[in-house]
Amino acid sequence: MRAGITILPEYRWAEAKPRWQAAEAYGFDHAWTFDHLGWGPLVGSPWFGSVPTLSAAAQATSRIGLGFMVASPNFRHPVPFARDVTALDDLSDGRLTVGVGAGGVNGYDVDVFGGTTKAASPSRRYKEFVELLDALLTTDGVDYSGEYYTAVDARNAPGCVQRPRTPFVMAANGPKALALTARHGQGWVTIGTVHDTLEGWWKSLAELSARFDEALAAESRDPATVRRFLQTDAAPVFSLSSVEVYRDFLGRAAELGFTDVLAPWPRHEGPFAGDEAVLDTVATDVLPTLS
Repeated sequence: MRAGITILPEYRWAEAKPRWQAAEAYGFDHAWTFDHLGWGPLVGSPWFGSVPTLSAAAQATSRIGLGFMVASPNFRHPVPFARDVTALDDLSDGRLTVGVGAGGVNGYDVDVFGGTTKAASPSRRYKEFVELLDALLTTDGVDYSGEYYTAVDARNAPGCVQRPRTPFVMAANGPKALALTARHGQGWVTIGTVHDTLEGWWKSLAELSARFDEALAAESRDPATVRRFLQTDAAPVFSLSSVEVYRDFLGRAAELGFTDVLAPWPRHEGPFAGDEAVLDTVATDVLPTLS
């Protein structure tokens, strides 16, 4: 089991930098940030771009993995995004992972553009985004013509530090996205489905994990070669509300075959409200026990 932490891009760098450095010092395997122009209940609050945030985090750390959780096609085109990914992989000396998802149908990332970026088929756009981004990160001189994206002689020098490219951790719950992840992903990430009870949420994760097994089998892929990430943001109980709760999350996730668990950094109020002191105990009593 590998443990990750998600740090929202809501702090000025003087406040954010110590959090990213602490995540590394605590012993987390990877640290992530949201890729939104504004997010849910915090739309009216301070918010910074994910690419410069990860760039600064790469310079402020030396070991911990870094990544998007998850990059959004709602406001990104694969051609310029591939350049950002290449630069971030270089700045981090190969510590970058690209989390990517289909992008929400609604929400601020769509509303801020007056709805003009809304996709008639988010699943088809997701497929094109992943296919083109994969090509751009592995091939020089890419031509692509799709329903949502076009590229003409797109160049990729010098390429990624990681070969053949940075790994993709792909968000998927539905059958089309699960199939796409089984085909292109080095990892799968899910938040489960919304439930009022913790037991209902865990049940949804068991069902999704079984469906992903089926998708991998259809692609003739060995399940052991694909990492499984559980993003705990949508759980009805905050995963870092106490050390005991966090241990339970790790144990139950492992039973379902997840290899990585991501928890949000505790905030003072609102979403993910909790006590940062819990992280100190997690670092000394929990993280060293993970294999």
